[in-house]
Amino acid sequence: MRAVVRRNKQLVCDEIGELEPGAGQVLVKTLACGICGSDLHALHHMEHMIELGKRGGGGDSGFDPTADTVFGHEFCAEILDHGAGSAKTLKVGTRVVSVPVTLTATGAEMLGFSNRLPGGFSERMVLSEQLILPVPNGLPTEKAALTEPFAVGFHAVAKARMDPNSVCLVVGCGPVGLAVIAALKAQGRGPVIASDFSPRRRAAAEKLGADIVIDPAQESPHDRWEGLGVPKARAAQSMIRMMGGSFGQPIVFECVGAPGVLEHLIEAAPAGSQIVVAGVCMETDRIEPSIAITKEIELTFVFGYTPEEFAQTLHSLAEGQIDVEGLVTGTVGLDGVAGAFTALGDPEAHVKILVQP
Repeated sequence: MRAVVRRNKQLVCDEIGELEPGAGQVLVKTLACGICGSDLHALHHMEHMIELGKRGGGGDSGFDPTADTVFGHEFCAEILDHGAGSAKTLKVGTRVVSVPVTLTATGAEMLGFSNRLPGGFSERMVLSEQLILPVPNGLPTEKAALTEPFAVGFHAVAKARMDPNSVCLVVGCGPVGLAVIAALKAQGRGPVIASDFSPRRRAAAEKLGADIVIDPAQESPHDRWEGLGVPKARAAQSMIRMMGGSFGQPIVFECVGAPGVLEHLIEAAPAGSQIVVAGVCMETDRIEPSIAITKEIELTFVFGYTPEEFAQTLHSLAEGQIDVEGLVTGTVGLDGVAGAFTALGDPEAHVKILVQP
């Protein structure tokens, strides 16, 4: 079958071996698979990513970053066959999504980051029967494929210590920032401030329900805190509390993942803010801890999502609580994947591209 293979830090369309589902597995046809920012980074820096993962306690999964890899972990697929001994709970032809993990006799394979099993940039995949979820309510395939990236936003919001009056600032409106905005608005949160240099991304943030959308080249989003009832200085906050007043917990979602952004937010955010770090900075960065200490800034680093959050995100998409209409700005076949990776380097060119093998 055909697949797009990462080989020698290049993307190559090639034939790979056919798949045979084992016990507890299903063979599926890939219908659509999103290109993630982590895919863009992994193309040229996979070795560094794996090294950092090991240093972070991820252990050694046996994955060889120099060997052939088929990316793709944001997918919607159709069941073609069941492995021997499988429960066959869902029928052939059922459209499904899944957390991108396949359980095998030798351990768990992270789809998109595996040498043994292909991810969604291939015509077919093998998934674990116990992890797949049927696509409900006739949710279109291209929207169902957004379950995985929007679950990332759901998880980031779940880690925020919000109160009923919290004011939230989302810095960076790429796919992660948009997913955070969607999760906040699905929960009825507001006001939500969204900040991004890209006009296209700001438009997407507004469509997803951001209450205030700011171009940081023209205005600092931090100038809005006090107008929304959140004093920035600790002295002012203390005075309000002494007089029996209150204000919402300020929450900042860092969704850029570039050096220097975190330090800037520590300095600019109101005292007592919680900064939820969802952007993945793959370079060594530095902060001034003394400033964070003086302001009692709380840093919360988040990663991925739980299976329950994944399922809830699918439900929210299917029920229309998250409206992703128009966020898919391009589709390509396998032959167009390499070009799509290049196009996604320009934030004005696309929001999300889906691969349709």
